[in-house]
Amino acid sequence: MKKVVRKHPLAIRWFHWINFPVIAIMIWSGMLIYWANDIYRVGFGGKTVLKFFPDSFYKALHIPFRLAEGMSLHFVFMWFFAINGFIYVLYLIFSGEWRLIVPNKKSLKESLLVVLHDLHLRKTTPPQKKYNAAQRIAYTVVIIMGIGSVLTGLAIYKPVQFHTLCSLLGGYEWARAEHFILTILFTLFFVVHIVQVILAGWNNFRSMVTGLDVLRLGKNSLQPVVVNIESESDKLIPAVNKLPGENKNPDKKIAMNDNIEKVVVPDEKNLPAEPEEEETGTTHNVPSDDNTNTEERDTDKITGK
Repeated sequence: MKKVVRKHPLAIRWFHWINFPVIAIMIWSGMLIYWANDIYRVGFGGKTVLKFFPDSFYKALHIPFRLAEGMSLHFVFMWFFAINGFIYVLYLIFSGEWRLIVPNKKSLKESLLVVLHDLHLRKTTPPQKKYNAAQRIAYTVVIIMGIGSVLTGLAIYKPVQFHTLCSLLGGYEWARAEHFILTILFTLFFVVHIVQVILAGWNNFRSMVTGLDVLRLGKNSLQPVVVNIESESDKLIPAVNKLPGENKNPDKKIAMNDNIEKVVVPDEKNLPAEPEEEETGTTHNVPSDDNTNTEERDTDKITGK
């Protein structure tokens, strides 16, 4: 059995599909610019463990001597990147979608369980809503990275005009290094995101295109159960407003497994007559005057008076 549900709003899909090619162009054009002054490496002292990037890498992608092309592309598409990201953040705030993306206090622990599940070291995943805990952390970090990329990009684009911003980022050299690190992180996210989409399958990809998700419901799928507590005359009892497990009176304990099927409220007409109380020697009721006179007349009849 299949069920179609709405997953991604139209605005989210637009932001996503605009951002996808824009980020790709920004990374590519940034590589063309970086080639002219590729100073970053991983190592210690005079020993280099990893250089960003070897000449073979540049030649394989036909990157050398394309600085002007890279700058023109970068300076045009950076505005698309900044404006699309700015409107996206505003949409998250005013639509309330941020509640589905921003991590909560359980996200860090649950994200580790998600990673273990993806590595096939755990069979089940923790419960999730629209996004799992790892996605919520990743998407929030990407938003922060986007803001950092815009700020560091402006600092190295116009270091004189934005000298205050450039100083806050540690100067031109530090701002450029931070911009480069953010670009590497964006590239890693880009690759991991595409791999995850492929592994998730066609249904997940289609939901980002159409906004609809197709759920497969098995025979043993859990379904919501609605229980109506009614009387025999089909009248609802408003006084019953809590489940059996929610005990209003702490002195009265109710077990969670108590089966409450129906509460019967009999009509007043069908109520049985209350049994008369038998007189006992311990009764201390004071008889009224009428009862006293009646008892005296009964006594006179018995005695023949």
